[in-house]
Amino acid sequence: MSTANQQESFIEEYGSGNGFAISMPSDSSRKLASGWLWLGVASLVGAGLFAILLVLARTPYVQDIFPWVDFFHSALVVHVDLSVLLWFLAFAGVLWSLDSSPGFLGAGWVALVLATIGAGMIVLSPFVEQGEPLMSNYVPVIKSTFFFTGLIVFSAGMVVLVMRSLAAIPSAQLWRGGEGSIRIGLHAASISMLFALASFAWSYLIVPGNSYSTVYYDLLFWGGGHVLQFTYTLLMLAGWLWLGDACGAKNPLSPRVASIFLVLGLLPVFYVPFIYLSYNGEMGQYMGDFTQLMKAGGGFATVPIGLAVLYGLFKGTGSLSAGPQRAALLSSIALFALGGGISLMIRDSNTIITAHYHGTGGAVSLAFMGLTFHLLPRLGYREPDLKWATLMPYVYGAGQLLHILGLLWSGGYGVQRKVAGAAQELHGFAQTAGMGLMGLGGLIAVVGGIMFLVVVFKAMVPGRK
Repeated sequence: MSTANQQESFIEEYGSGNGFAISMPSDSSRKLASGWLWLGVASLVGAGLFAILLVLARTPYVQDIFPWVDFFHSALVVHVDLSVLLWFLAFAGVLWSLDSSPGFLGAGWVALVLATIGAGMIVLSPFVEQGEPLMSNYVPVIKSTFFFTGLIVFSAGMVVLVMRSLAAIPSAQLWRGGEGSIRIGLHAASISMLFALASFAWSYLIVPGNSYSTVYYDLLFWGGGHVLQFTYTLLMLAGWLWLGDACGAKNPLSPRVASIFLVLGLLPVFYVPFIYLSYNGEMGQYMGDFTQLMKAGGGFATVPIGLAVLYGLFKGTGSLSAGPQRAALLSSIALFALGGGISLMIRDSNTIITAHYHGTGGAVSLAFMGLTFHLLPRLGYREPDLKWATLMPYVYGAGQLLHILGLLWSGGYGVQRKVAGAAQELHGFAQTAGMGLMGLGGLIAVVGGIMFLVVVFKAMVPGRK
């Protein structure tokens, strides 16, 4: 097939005809979704720039120009928040905006403005006000008024976003068939997000200690951070179904069964209030309960939907079978399966934990990247370059795979997480080789991330159709 014909196929509305896709809403909703996409892409650009600053902050002579000694860890905090928290939630804004009716549109723009201001403050915080960086789980922080103000403003945007998502219900005819299944998945993610926000607030009320320690922030973000993983997973699963349809997968699940599995993926978050209500001051039990909740409930929907989409991919005969949607989908499913399997091996606080969340987090990111390629022409932008858009998920996925295997290998030899340099205590060849493999994979994944940004900018910047 010629490149021109491939490009024409690339912008077909549906690939397999089974309807696991959302019909595009009004222009006003698409403009709002585009705004969230710009915020998400800008977050990834910022994460890349801070990755460069991380290198410079450890470079002899160059490091002397930075404003304080601990700039490296401050830059690391912002890099992590941009590349995971802000990117994921901004893309959630894309999907929820496309899913919502035109109602409460003003609230949607307020949410985007608040999130953008908050994100900007987080990015500027290392340069505006010096503060101690703390690498707390789920949400690393810089202990400065400016950083926390930005985080609170961004969170306020998320509150408005999710409330609008739950209030602006699409018309009844849009809830039929496979399209209805996707919308159920996205609304389930909205409900999960509401539980996550409530968990952050509830933890603030019950967590003891002072705000000067990493342990305090670990506990503060522990509950909500775990619930956020259910939100990301539900969004990813809806994305898997949509991407599968786009590349011609013959999904064996009926829309009704798919909807049931998506609802099952939400059910575990309803246990969250019981964890808080049963809290007796024992923080170990509080943390353990959330860990067990994620282990027990994380596979309710991912396993059956993942297997069904995979089966459909190899049974389907869609013209896009070798395109970017398929590449992103296969890479995402593979990484999530690996990350989920590794979670069963966690016994200590070592790099096996890091390998686990790089697998699941990388899978979510790949699903969102694949959906970005799919949505660009539907949002009015140019079509992505088919060749590079197809190659990019494999490069990113291969890099993450090597990164994860290196972390898994090193963790098996006792290398601890959240340490660097001499503190890693790499005494033997096995430990050193594992971390070397981790570094190589990380570099390849960075190349894949740069490819994504280049492809997206080439589609978005030159002009709209």
